[in-house]
Amino acid sequence: MFDVCLLGTGGMMPLPYRWLTALLLRFGGSQVLIDCGEGTQIAMKKKGWSFKPIDTILLTHFHADHVSGLPGLLLTMGNAERTEPLHIYGPKGVEHVVNSLRVIAPELPFSIIFHELIEKEEHFQSGPYMVTAFRVNHNVNCYGYSIAIPRAGRFDASRAKELGLPVQLWNPLQKGNDVEYEGSIYTSDMVMGPPRRGLKVTYCTDTRPTREIVKAASGADIFICEGMYGDDDKDAKAIEHKHMTIREAAMIAKEADPKTMWLTHYSPSLNHPEDYLDDARKIFPRTTMSRDGRTAVLKFDED
Repeated sequence: MFDVCLLGTGGMMPLPYRWLTALLLRFGGSQVLIDCGEGTQIAMKKKGWSFKPIDTILLTHFHADHVSGLPGLLLTMGNAERTEPLHIYGPKGVEHVVNSLRVIAPELPFSIIFHELIEKEEHFQSGPYMVTAFRVNHNVNCYGYSIAIPRAGRFDASRAKELGLPVQLWNPLQKGNDVEYEGSIYTSDMVMGPPRRGLKVTYCTDTRPTREIVKAASGADIFICEGMYGDDDKDAKAIEHKHMTIREAAMIAKEADPKTMWLTHYSPSLNHPEDYLDDARKIFPRTTMSRDGRTAVLKFDED
């Protein structure tokens, strides 16, 4: 099962009922955190999920509402006796920014491995996750992320028998490993069917609408997108500060056609995002106005 929890849904500043932006993903004992705004630790404690299994942190950009919770989180992970390396991905300058924040968290019992994103689109693997980072259109260098869990094809036992492979070799082949038997090398593609549909979550905030977002969110199980402003009279402000309105987010979802869209990253002035839900659903019916702690459990399709 692929667990998805939107820890914080606020933009710019935390509110008594809304922490700043952060998304936590969990699969197979590995966790990925996207952004770490103020209140991330409180939201995680409320959810009951552990800090220690976070293997990777993906930073969209370096504005304070997306990274202000990082020093405290790193200290807490260290206090949990974590010793495994932590991988942090982000735009150019990520190592300098994070190490500057670590002035107040200098001693950690684990190493941090930094990965700088420089291309318009980058693909990499983090544990069980296949990640696509795509550049968006904000007033600083900023990325969105698609996180996918691939699913191998079905094992063809009849084909394995035809090849004369003993049963004890089947499991390594199912796991994608090559095996040697009676002087020959057998590869997993010789006994596996075509890949089946996996799971995918796409996340983007702090951007104007772009074609890259439509491409990234296409076919996603959950598309998590900012809805910074609700009223149409905020269009000029959204353009000036390079954010999105709820209507613009719904238009992207209509074109990308994910299974569902969660809106997030609300302006502090947007006290009741749910007031705009009906308008958003007129454009994309499978829209949800998220609140802190919104969670979903994604499962592979039944065969």
